[in-house]
Amino acid sequence: MRTARWTTLAAIAALALVACAPTDDAGSSDAATDGSLSTITDGVLTIATSDPAYEPWVVDSDPTNGEGFESAVAYAVADQLGFDKDHVEWTVASFDQIIAPGAKDFDFAINQVSISDERKANLDFSSPYYTTSQAVVTLEGSAGAEATTLADLKALKIGAMVGTTSLTAAQETIDPTTPVSPFNDNDQVKQALTSGLVDAIVVDLPTALYITAAELDGGILLGQLPDSAGGDQFGLVLDKGSALTAAVSDAVDALSEDGTLGDLEAKWLTDAAGAPVLQ
Repeated sequence: MRTARWTTLAAIAALALVACAPTDDAGSSDAATDGSLSTITDGVLTIATSDPAYEPWVVDSDPTNGEGFESAVAYAVADQLGFDKDHVEWTVASFDQIIAPGAKDFDFAINQVSISDERKANLDFSSPYYTTSQAVVTLEGSAGAEATTLADLKALKIGAMVGTTSLTAAQETIDPTTPVSPFNDNDQVKQALTSGLVDAIVVDLPTALYITAAELDGGILLGQLPDSAGGDQFGLVLDKGSALTAAVSDAVDALSEDGTLGDLEAKWLTDAAGAPVLQ
């Protein structure tokens, strides 16, 4: 995994972040510059996400452009903490690196990491910035194309990304006859579906909506998994015991209360209408 840091593209971010982060310092607190917030690099907020990063979370795999739900949320949180766009630095960390125990080289990470008691044993999480569910996707003409119930899915070959709630939901909610096939990332998950290695895949609902609309030729969104509907919460990830946890959670809470998170969700994440809950 490469660890080179992205540099902030100030000109692009200034255009992209009009709706989600102020472009001047007038509204920023002094906490970022007076040292009251302890960050990896003084005066700079270091945020991690994976590379590649996927839409609708990050557009063009470039979090510095402020486009995509998670990129926009990250900049909005940074602004709440007193860091303007020129004092945000992005670094690369895989999903596994983000959730692994141990010290981190970032202040917080944003990468669709679900909050769970097991993960909280080794990590700190912010308040949730998004609540989603897991969904099942297949292709026209596949063995799963006519599935309408959980029982219909049991005989199928199912794929999901390793280490994710998608994999757990596939195993526990569908409980297919053939063990769920794990893949390293969602690109491999999609490739397994298009190549016929699996009959259907489980991904989070926004990803399912996007890939069936824009990436998969003949993609079909079969529906949501019931045990995960409305219960899977994404949080920003911090070191266990991080001095920033309370401030980051307060920032997320403020963005929730003032409607910013709802506005960003409406802008970047497709409406879930048309995705029935499978029974």
